[in-house]
Amino acid sequence: MNYMKIFSRILLILLALFLWPVSSQAYIGPGAGFAILGSFMVFFFAFLAALMSVLVWPVRAVVRFIQIKRSGLHPHVKRVVIVGLDGLDPDYARELMDQGKLPNLDALSKQGCFHKLRTTFPSMSPVAWSTFATGVNPGKHNIYDFLTPDRRTYLPTLSSTHIGKPERTLKLGRYRIPLSRPEIRLLRRSVPFWKILGDHWVFSHILRVPITFPPEKFYGALLSAMCVPDLKGTQGTFTYFRPQKNSEVKHTGGVEVALEKYDRGYRGYLPGPENSLTETNEELRIPFSLSPNGTSAVSGKNSTWWLEMPDQRLELKVGEYSDWVQLGFRAAPGIKVSGIARFLLLGKDSEPGLYLTPINIDPASPAMPISHPSFYSILLAKLQGPYATLGLAEDTWGLNERVLDEDAFLNQAWKHHAEREAMFFHALRRTRRGACVCVFDATDRIQHMFFRYKVPDHPANRDKDTEKHCNAIEELYTRMDEMIGRVRAEIGNDDVLMVISDHGFKPFRRGVNLNSWLWKNGYLACKSSSGSGEMFENVDWDRTRAYALGLSGIYLNLKGRESKGVVEGGSEADALIKELSEKLTGILDPGTGEVAINRAYLAKDVLFGPYQDNAPELIIGYNQGYRASWDGTLGVVNDVVFEDNLKSWSGDHIMDPKLVPGVFFSNRRIDEQDPGLVDIAATVLALFDIRIPGHMDGKPLFHTENLETLRSRTNQVEDSR
Repeated sequence: MNYMKIFSRILLILLALFLWPVSSQAYIGPGAGFAILGSFMVFFFAFLAALMSVLVWPVRAVVRFIQIKRSGLHPHVKRVVIVGLDGLDPDYARELMDQGKLPNLDALSKQGCFHKLRTTFPSMSPVAWSTFATGVNPGKHNIYDFLTPDRRTYLPTLSSTHIGKPERTLKLGRYRIPLSRPEIRLLRRSVPFWKILGDHWVFSHILRVPITFPPEKFYGALLSAMCVPDLKGTQGTFTYFRPQKNSEVKHTGGVEVALEKYDRGYRGYLPGPENSLTETNEELRIPFSLSPNGTSAVSGKNSTWWLEMPDQRLELKVGEYSDWVQLGFRAAPGIKVSGIARFLLLGKDSEPGLYLTPINIDPASPAMPISHPSFYSILLAKLQGPYATLGLAEDTWGLNERVLDEDAFLNQAWKHHAEREAMFFHALRRTRRGACVCVFDATDRIQHMFFRYKVPDHPANRDKDTEKHCNAIEELYTRMDEMIGRVRAEIGNDDVLMVISDHGFKPFRRGVNLNSWLWKNGYLACKSSSGSGEMFENVDWDRTRAYALGLSGIYLNLKGRESKGVVEGGSEADALIKELSEKLTGILDPGTGEVAINRAYLAKDVLFGPYQDNAPELIIGYNQGYRASWDGTLGVVNDVVFEDNLKSWSGDHIMDPKLVPGVFFSNRRIDEQDPGLVDIAATVLALFDIRIPGHMDGKPLFHTENLETLRSRTNQVEDSR
């Protein structure tokens, strides 16, 4: 018995050593601290979890049968299928439908309905999809932006996820082994509708819905999306290699690494995550060499190159992405961090250029929790091979920085889309009853990067091609329409299909630096007459009353909330908020004479709930064509308030929410004529005859009598079978 106790204790220690990762930073670089989860043990315990699921399935099935009978639920439908097309714009969809170019969406609208779909305040994806999932306004789910300020440092932190350090570690030579579980938690509040479905034994497949990292437990299967980091712990960092590094070039969203010339070609290294298993947190690297393999008969240049790493050799062709390549970064003896990436050999000049995508978490050996159950990502990898796991997998910054061209970006985006289509149709065909939900990203990313082609005088068109990809967005919509046609072929008479988007799209021509405006108007102070560099590095917080952070909000520097707050709460704060709103609403851009901000909304007028105090005091409703400037989002303060947007990222939606509604298509006619994203969760619950929780703000889009008709139709189909 004593031996069993000793063995149990040893097993617990091993579990601590192998299951719980360490984090060297709050979020920016969890790095190799999560390497342990990428070891053999992740396979081992995922296998055990899968085995246990199989063994207990008969018991769960009996329990489920009994509980369903006791619940008295009478679902009105067999399945609810929701296809999310992030950013699909209702006006452009209607235009193409009228031209006969979207026959499947047009047929869907005639079979059921097509409406504009109210988005959220503010109108950005993490906020909107959180409202979609929970059926509540942002004041109740606590997501207001991609970023939120750390009230102690004023620096931006990720709004959706917190990753902290373990409390205890064991020092073994140069290594620091975690002995306790680190914090990793989702900061979104409220309950997603699929958790409520699961509580009533209704199974769901939830694929790539934003703000689901880390995944929550429920009766179903889920693959996380937006805000899943790359292996470096960032939201996506590409690497560009070339023989002569340009020291004057600083890439946003990526790093540039010099290749070293040697007799056979070039040498370099792949930069990986920091090794937070060691005290020095050194960067993990994989050495490689790049050597030519023949020349093109047309150009005389090298058309293929050999990329050699310690354990593999790849042949790369100019202009062609490699397949996913598994990369193992050695963190400690017997421990590797596993990631996947694609290489692209660039043929811009006589010397090689090499692009490496952000290193994605390997779905077959995940270094972080990216699915529920944990083996689900592994199962998908076994079924369809490696696939992108990064939340923002399409490398928009690679194109913004002109490391990639438009062809390379589109190629990458469509490869990711094909992966998601495969996993969606696999899930759809295995969801015999319940909900199947998948959000597709290509509609958002391609519109962001190609909207300039729709606007001939867009500033971003300067010095760029304006013809080759002028139909890229139309082709995007027609490809989505074709996919919807295949989805409709899978839908039965007893299923409800919804096609939705979280917002629409408009051009982004001019940027507004709110921090510069606050500085020039006396609300923000700097220690230097020249302003401040990135991340508020020179802001004088002791004399600052308001600051902007993220893409759509202004915060007051409140006493008792911010570490150096100067504004008293109550009447003083209320007066300042009102003053800022009045001055910013209707503000004119002197460069164009146009209104830049339709309205600066008081958060308390458009949000409500227990987490409202975490929101910015003002939500900026930009006019069409305007958005927060790139410098403004980086915390730069200078003399420039309004400026042209010259990035390839030329379309956007973080404007006045009234300007950018989403789409709502359904194969059933709804009874509400002004649907909103907030209504989807309540509608799904009602379709399965589940009582809508009192905290939900949304309402069912089908009235009771309409639901009874759906149930009658479902029962008739069941009887015929």
